[in-house]
Amino acid sequence: MKKVTLGPQRLMYPRPALLVGATVNGKPNFMTVGGGGVASGEPPMISLPIRHPCHTLKGIMQNREFSINTPSVDLVKETDYCGMVSGAKVDKVKNCGFDLFYGRLGSAPLIAQCPINLECRLAHALTLGSHCLVIGEVVESHVSEECMIGDELDARKINALIFNMEQKRYFSFGEAVGDAWQVGKQLK
Repeated sequence: MKKVTLGPQRLMYPRPALLVGATVNGKPNFMTVGGGGVASGEPPMISLPIRHPCHTLKGIMQNREFSINTPSVDLVKETDYCGMVSGAKVDKVKNCGFDLFYGRLGSAPLIAQCPINLECRLAHALTLGSHCLVIGEVVESHVSEECMIGDELDARKINALIFNMEQKRYFSFGEAVGDAWQVGKQLK
């Protein structure tokens, strides 16, 4: 396969579009993060790249807790909006019609319309150039019942948004192409 060099880039795919929530000066706020990932399995930790001036980052640092909300494709307009405007200037919760709830942590706002919500306690905040790498320990996970098959989460039912930075577009989650820890056995 012929390759083209593009120089140093953040080409990691798929990139989930996430709504990160925090209480900032007593008010719930959400921002869109185009990316993030698993930082640790035990304890469960998630990493998020957040630009330093972001209003939500102030709330994460103030309270040392935050939420990660996985929007479905039904929330594409709201997800995009939360990445376009600052919560310092507008009420994103009101403008998006988000129904909020709070879990174990108390000050990390969660969006009821999102199929997955993670409550996180701030574990680390690393300054890395243009972004702060926020690492949160997941203290509780909330999943919409309709996304479950028995005791298992069905990723297709989440219908998560995927962000493509280079094309500046959102995509939906794709179809299964193989069973993990099984399909590779064909090469043994």
